[in-house]
Amino acid sequence: MTDAGIGVRRGLPGLTYPEEYLKRLAGELTAKFAGVFSAETVERYVLESYTALLRTSTVTAHLASRTVRFATDRLTALAQAKGSLGVGVPEILFVCEQNAGRSQMAAVLTTHLAGDSVHVRSAGSAPARELNPAVIAVMEELGLDMAKEFPKPLTDDVVQAADVVVTMGCGDACPVYPGKRYLDWGLTDPAGESIETVRGIRDEISARVTAMLGELARDSGA
Repeated sequence: MTDAGIGVRRGLPGLTYPEEYLKRLAGELTAKFAGVFSAETVERYVLESYTALLRTSTVTAHLASRTVRFATDRLTALAQAKGSLGVGVPEILFVCEQNAGRSQMAAVLTTHLAGDSVHVRSAGSAPARELNPAVIAVMEELGLDMAKEFPKPLTDDVVQAADVVVTMGCGDACPVYPGKRYLDWGLTDPAGESIETVRGIRDEISARVTAMLGELARDSGA
């Protein structure tokens, strides 16, 4: 039996949550996605998301809020991929290795330039613990705050939900699905680079994002 149309069901028997907030989150998301995913599916996604972020978390105070965002976004992406939830705009996924520099800059710049005309996600094939400080600094020069951003592991659900997948040095880690548009941007990794070099990477990403958004607008007839 599939998850669609099942609604809220009894959770996994004997399930133990390592943190109390995870149990509350699973209950809230089970109610939010009632009729789309079973309680078992929601619980599995919550615990998988928590475990994935725990591997790279350095500040446990941030782990709770990040788990909430990550698990919610993954379930939303899965619902989109299943056709149970539509966003009505193109979905763009940026992927690099660490999700600490290039893909994060691309996601924030795209949202800044395109507003609500697209929906953006980013992920990393081998996510870092925190964002590159130089990346945060050069984005702040443009008045763009990255305080709420954090590295996230690449998961199959966000790829399935994407219309356009932009890769930046993540190799063959990104799964390929038919019917999606794939772009590979050969950009320098900002890790260990000077602020001047990172500023140049930022500007190149901005130019590429602008060009991509123009192509998407033409394709849609906008």
